[in-house]
Amino acid sequence: MSRLRLAILDLYNGIPNQGMRCILELVEQFADVLDYEVFDVRAKHEVPDLSFDIYISSGGPGDPREGDGVWEPLWGQWFDAVREHNASSASRKFIFFICHSFQMAVHHLGMAEVTQRRSLSFGTFPMHITQSGADDPIFAGLPDPFTAADFRRYQVVQPRAERMQELGATILAIEKDRPHVDLERATMAIRWTPEIVGTQFHPEADAEGMLQHFSRPDIKAEVIAEHGRDKWINLITDLSDVSKIARTHDTVIPSFLRRAIAVLSPEAEVAGRL
Repeated sequence: MSRLRLAILDLYNGIPNQGMRCILELVEQFADVLDYEVFDVRAKHEVPDLSFDIYISSGGPGDPREGDGVWEPLWGQWFDAVREHNASSASRKFIFFICHSFQMAVHHLGMAEVTQRRSLSFGTFPMHITQSGADDPIFAGLPDPFTAADFRRYQVVQPRAERMQELGATILAIEKDRPHVDLERATMAIRWTPEIVGTQFHPEADAEGMLQHFSRPDIKAEVIAEHGRDKWINLITDLSDVSKIARTHDTVIPSFLRRAIAVLSPEAEVAGRL
């Protein structure tokens, strides 16, 4: 059985984070069929070439519309190269975008407005699946709404219908309904093509690791000081419920990877791996 190659684009700029740990742990679940390599896009200006079969582009800090003038054009060139390859080749490449990368991809293609939020989204929240998302493989088995980790200062809003239609892109999920707040609900997941998909939330977030992290006395005190005790209690409650964050973690990215492997390496499915 041939092995597939996966590139992880690290957009955290060297800042300590939980996201990369979670991504690596998910990818390593498929170590019998996948080899992977990490590219430090922002700190070292590293981007993968087209020799990889699957790509996961991470979350990260800062304004997704800006960069240092070097790394973000390199990232955009990589994205365009994958899209051009898929448009002209029978052998397709798969991409999953997370949070910051999701916002960058939307901004890069002019699909919607990417704006700064009035306040930081911090914690776990319900995500609502659209009619298109109900049939999407990355959400297979998840309830509507499902719970996801969401940590961001920016948002994708006001999708441009004509541009979305031109690209063949569909909205898979939107953020929670807040009738008491006069603000548009953000777009939380988009499928660009059968091979390219992404979420504005963090599907890689693992309940056990996050529970340990936010239970640390220093982190607990920091969260309560910045967001209040109720926010910390709600976060810990959701992380302790196996039907919430744990279910999303076990569903979204694993479903993406299983489908990519099934398409790119059918013998893996025949062998019973999937």
